[in-house]
Amino acid sequence: MAVSLPLSILAATLLIFINELSFRESTAVVSSIDQAQKTRSALHTLMNGVLSAETGQRGFLLTGEDRHLQPYQVAIRQITQDLAKLRTLFAAQQEHADDFALMTSHIASKLEEMEVSVRMRREGNEDGLRLVLATDSANQHREVIKTQVDKLAKATSERMEGDQAHIRQTLEWARIGMALLTIACLVAFYFYLLQTKALFDSGQREKDSLKRERDQLDMQVRERTENLAELATHLQNVREDERGHLARELHDELGALLTAAKLDVARIKSRMGNAIPEAAERLTHLTNTLNSGIALKRRIVEDLRPSSLSHLGLVASLEILAREFEERSGLSVITELETIDLDESAQLTVYRLVQESLTNIGKYAEATQAVVSLQNHDGFVGIEVRDNGKGFDLAAVGLSSHGLSGMRHRVEAAGGRLTVVSDSSIGTRISALLPKVT
Repeated sequence: MAVSLPLSILAATLLIFINELSFRESTAVVSSIDQAQKTRSALHTLMNGVLSAETGQRGFLLTGEDRHLQPYQVAIRQITQDLAKLRTLFAAQQEHADDFALMTSHIASKLEEMEVSVRMRREGNEDGLRLVLATDSANQHREVIKTQVDKLAKATSERMEGDQAHIRQTLEWARIGMALLTIACLVAFYFYLLQTKALFDSGQREKDSLKRERDQLDMQVRERTENLAELATHLQNVREDERGHLARELHDELGALLTAAKLDVARIKSRMGNAIPEAAERLTHLTNTLNSGIALKRRIVEDLRPSSLSHLGLVASLEILAREFEERSGLSVITELETIDLDESAQLTVYRLVQESLTNIGKYAEATQAVVSLQNHDGFVGIEVRDNGKGFDLAAVGLSSHGLSGMRHRVEAAGGRLTVVSDSSIGTRISALLPKVT
């Protein structure tokens, strides 16, 4: 570590430096070569434009036909564009400023002479035209232009050759630097392999130790989870047994007391008749109160342990549960129930699931309608309770809702699967799948 890391950092730093330096040098040289190529191309085009302008001018002077003026005018425009481009290219090359200025001056003079001769030919001034053609200034201007173009083109070619030599030199130094850095990287990589092997051996030993600890923890977690699941199931069964015991006590003891009291009141009322109107009214009120108490006792007993489940079956019990909930809450409850084949424990699970779902709808959903469905499928039974309420956020209440946790545990303990879907636009849907009796 003491050698490989500093050496790797140094090699990487030098590699980045050499790469960046080579890139900048190469970019600058390539830009210079590209500019030189553009300069040569523009000079070549300029010379061709001068020759084309002369050719068009001579054709017009000899024939007087306007069709020869078109190539002449095109050449003049091209010469103007090439001069503007060359002026930009030579702006940074002060060593060629005099040569470029001389060439530009002679081009301007030649263009002016050609324009004068064309104008005289149009006006029919033959004497003036012969006088202009008799002078040798046009050839002199052309020779000077050609000489300056060749001189500038040669200087541009020499600059390109220098730039190419500079690129070759830069690449040579970069190659040497890369070779040295490659050797340094190989040395650093060798030390890195030694260090990696030592770290791998140490990590493997630690990994084996962690694996043993993880396996042990996993085994303990599975055991604890199984124990907790068994305990939860046991507590649920104990709770149902306590509910059944309490329901029987209420039905047998409290029911008997309330019924006896009601019979006593009826006996007293029949003996008194209407002798004392106020007492008769009080006895009637007491009878109504006892009837309400008997009805309350019956509802509590049914909530604790629905007797209809064992006497009438699951479908009838759910119909009664839905009807009583509809009367208490004012919600519209639609039942879609099919006859199913489940054992007593699974039927109680379905009943508690529907009971808890309807209770939650009445408390929180702010719904106007609920639907309870029980469907018979091949190998399993489907139970669904849905509403058109405001829904809730499953992520926010999933862990803290004991009602949902209890329903899920009941269903999973019976070998089934519970699904909860809730959204503000569709309400809440609680569905479960339970295996049939085999």
